[in-house]
Amino acid sequence: MKTKHMTIGVAMADFYGSHPNAWRSEETNPLTYINIDEQIKYAKIAENGGLDYIFMPDRVFLHLGFTGIVNFPIDSIVQLSAIAAHTKHIGLIPTLSTSFNEPYTIARQLRALDLISKGRVGWQVVPSFEPDAFANYGQSVPNSRDKYERLHEVVQITQALWGSWKKEAGEPNQETGVFLNNEYIQPINLQGKYVGARGPLQAPPSPQGQPILVMPAASNSGIQPAGMYADAIIGMPNTIEESVRLREIFRSAAEDAGRNADEIKFMTFFTFGLGKTRREALDRRRAMENPEDLPGRLRHLSMLLGVPLSESAVDEPLTSNQLRALQQNPHVNKSTQAIRLAKEGYSPLDIIAHGVLDNTPGVVGTAEDVADYLQEWFEAGAADSFVIIADRLSDALSDFVNQVIPVLQERGLRPENYMGNTLRENMNLDYQLGVDPRILNESDQIK
Repeated sequence: MKTKHMTIGVAMADFYGSHPNAWRSEETNPLTYINIDEQIKYAKIAENGGLDYIFMPDRVFLHLGFTGIVNFPIDSIVQLSAIAAHTKHIGLIPTLSTSFNEPYTIARQLRALDLISKGRVGWQVVPSFEPDAFANYGQSVPNSRDKYERLHEVVQITQALWGSWKKEAGEPNQETGVFLNNEYIQPINLQGKYVGARGPLQAPPSPQGQPILVMPAASNSGIQPAGMYADAIIGMPNTIEESVRLREIFRSAAEDAGRNADEIKFMTFFTFGLGKTRREALDRRRAMENPEDLPGRLRHLSMLLGVPLSESAVDEPLTSNQLRALQQNPHVNKSTQAIRLAKEGYSPLDIIAHGVLDNTPGVVGTAEDVADYLQEWFEAGAADSFVIIADRLSDALSDFVNQVIPVLQERGLRPENYMGNTLRENMNLDYQLGVDPRILNESDQIK
């Protein structure tokens, strides 16, 4: 019987953390983004804490005029393959774009990684949209219709390839001399408008059948394919209310596709920083700030508060005149949090330390503060799973697994051990092999 608990994974892209200066900290190796030994170390920390998966977002370009840090993996498939060999339980979710990759390549690479890891793999399915990415493949950006029509074809053909080798093919039998039953390994012979494949695939199913599919919480054209194919949706809502609405949109899309809404899990990003006390947590974040960045950071905070801020008073509470002039920015959700903190008497530096400039919601505080936040969202039906983003990976990840996870376990929100051996088992998802026959009517099928 499946139990109801939150699942938790960790985002690992640059292997530094969400704070822009995390890579400059003494605790951080600045070459971690190309050092696989360091990356494996973090994966083991996450696994020792019982985290369910490593989520590796990706982009296939570097902006011209690049002056910042490298924000994405050098190659998520290669890196997670190395990590797979040094871990036993944690899931591995790379990103592959449907805009540039052929179904056979996707199916083959992910099947290999799934077998190497004994059934611990997912695939973040994304259509690319950035001109720089298309330029790297010698292409121009397609219109939305072509982009999503290709996505449909790539996903269907990839899953058909995964299903081209059935479990019934068996295993090599040295006594009988029968290597495999070829009756259960057959071509698929599918050809769409954009992609096609003959098949069959070259390797058998993994213990979970095939990788889980994770898709972003895109709007408009992205909703229908997510409802049809996704095992999990990953979104960036800023409030519980927004997350509940977004989760229901995709649960409804799954039902419209002929599926059960509970078959699709909703994952949200969550940024955190920890300390033994809230003051310690804020001071830790403040120590990451650099003077040269302060003018820009203050301008950003001023935009959230609706009042100008002076560098000469960054460590003092706002004046009574400033407090009276506070004005919420209706276009930025973090504006509400920033104004509340200002009214509570926090200085501009402390308000920034609370994470109001982060791209995702989160908590800077104690382990109990973080656990309270996750529990509130989970019990409100706002999320099934949390993708944690450490503000500084070098210390925050170990603090999370050592401090927050035990609190969640004590509250019955996390299991004491992994629930199973595969990612599907740990995510409370059923075995699947091939295209789900419920989602395709005659007009949807690729011939």
